[in-house]
Amino acid sequence: MSESHVSAQQKAVEEDLVNRVLASFDNCENPRLKQVMQSLTVHLHDFIRDVRLTEEEWNYGIDFLTKVGHITDDKRQEFVLLSDTLGASMQTIAVNNEAYGDATEATVFGPFFLDDAPKVENGGDISFGAAGQPAWVEGTVKDTEGNPISGARIEVWECDEDGLYDVQYGDDRRTARAHLFSDEQGRYAFWGLTPVPYPIPHDGPVGQMLQSVGRSPVRAAHLHFMVTAPEKRTLVTHIFVDGDPQLEIGDSVFGVKDSLIKEFKRQPAGTETPDGRDLGEQTWAHARFDIVLAPAES
Repeated sequence: MSESHVSAQQKAVEEDLVNRVLASFDNCENPRLKQVMQSLTVHLHDFIRDVRLTEEEWNYGIDFLTKVGHITDDKRQEFVLLSDTLGASMQTIAVNNEAYGDATEATVFGPFFLDDAPKVENGGDISFGAAGQPAWVEGTVKDTEGNPISGARIEVWECDEDGLYDVQYGDDRRTARAHLFSDEQGRYAFWGLTPVPYPIPHDGPVGQMLQSVGRSPVRAAHLHFMVTAPEKRTLVTHIFVDGDPQLEIGDSVFGVKDSLIKEFKRQPAGTETPDGRDLGEQTWAHARFDIVLAPAES
């Protein structure tokens, strides 16, 4: 039954309930909390009434969220995956990172960031032995006026060539992640890995949801960045690999933006590296990512 076929008497019963729930927040002393809870109530009840949700479907939804909670731990955040795959993460990012001049666009944080990544010097290697094609990544950090930002903290993390992050191995390794700082001219550089497409963890309830609706769990190849500097808006973003076929298929968490697609130019074995590193018979890639930070109050 669609809502349009609901009797006037039934609609009055349902609307009365909505109004009583809304009124229950009238004594909330925090105006922002009151706004959020009342808006949530309206949208939640509108959803239930719009699709005429059955009790069986409601119980299934509760069971689904319970399973999301049970599989979540200190190394796996299934709620983040759920938010990402529903586009809620990207919508929140869009709301909170309004366009400002030529500031670099933000995208999803993802579930695999750790705040204890090792430090490397400019030009260092963040792979720490993780498997994959070496990639030299370099660029600058500037403000929207074009001034270089020295001392910006740059966190980077990515998967290995098998599509796995260090935390997914179940041991204490710290690989393919690090932090470094821009120099006095705002420059930075590091050795990482050429990103590859990989599936988000899909052995849990979120994966079951994607399978049920005919969606792929695969993410387009990418390299994560989080950049912070005094009086600047924190930038959480990543860059994608130009030419990656997954870009045409789609990114499972809706994180791709055209401005973030960068060329990882493949270099034949034996090609001289920017820092003189001897890679022997390995091929490698070269990418440039110039970062522009918006003011903190933008």
